Amino acid sequence: MHRQMNAVEWLMLVSLSLLWGGSFLFNGVLVQAWQPLTIVTARVALAALCLWIVIGVTGQRAPRSLSIWLSFLAMGLINNVVPFSLIVWGQTQIASGLAAILNATTPFFGVVIAHFLTVDEKLTVNRLIGVIIGIAGVTWMIGPSLIGHGGNQLIGELAVLAAALCYAFAGLYGRRFKRMGLSPIMPAVGQITTSALLLLPVAIFVDRPWTLPAPDVKTMAALIGLAVFSTALAYILFFRILSSAGATNLMLVTILIPPSAIFLSAIFLGEALAPRHFAGMALILVGLAAIDGRLIRRLRPR
Repeated sequence: MHRQMNAVEWLMLVSLSLLWGGSFLFNGVLVQAWQPLTIVTARVALAALCLWIVIGVTGQRAPRSLSIWLSFLAMGLINNVVPFSLIVWGQTQIASGLAAILNATTPFFGVVIAHFLTVDEKLTVNRLIGVIIGIAGVTWMIGPSLIGHGGNQLIGELAVLAAALCYAFAGLYGRRFKRMGLSPIMPAVGQITTSALLLLPVAIFVDRPWTLPAPDVKTMAALIGLAVFSTALAYILFFRILSSAGATNLMLVTILIPPSAIFLSAIFLGEALAPRHFAGMALILVGLAAIDGRLIRRLRPR
């Protein structure tokens, strides 16, 4: 849909950007106390519990088809397990705000992937220009790290970019759930649940969470914020906007997340970004606007 959103939909979109922008803040707190796999496992397990409560309250029934649950498993792997882990580990090396900016490259990957793997989402001139501008923005930001052999900082930046690539594939893969006739919240419950089942034995074996320090109030508050608000509630809001405003309007949230994450991280974590990071973010925002196309259409003479 390309229609203009009403005030309620804009409010939901801004709220979603704050919830997902807040996830980088919560991760920034949690990585100071826990290992990445423990953080991601606790996030998806608690979020799954919250979403199953919603399913129970609304009286919905989970699908029993094995093929559907295998699709949930695949979606959980590429949309939660791998990207969540990469982002959390990346945030042990780079600032939360920078991670949010790099994560905003998801639509650029999505446009290119969709061109080759779909018949109805081909590259247009606007989208191609947007991808080129976005790549220029990312190159501007990580260039000094690459030239200066930035070590773990460079690897952290590349990890977040790899997570954005996973999200792009997940967006394309997730199109199949609409054809299954499922309630919009059911894929969220399915992928989060299968993600928790996948991660739990791995986290126990790798991180040995019982050896980690007992969480303090700050850590528990960050975990609740990450799982309940930035995951469970965010997914509910995500599908609500998708059903009422459409996927094209929903994509605008990628423009709002980096400023939200930078603002929250600066206030609560005292993080500061270099000028080149803001310059790169500006290029990424211009690229996203070009891909979306509405701003360009409005600037054209009638």
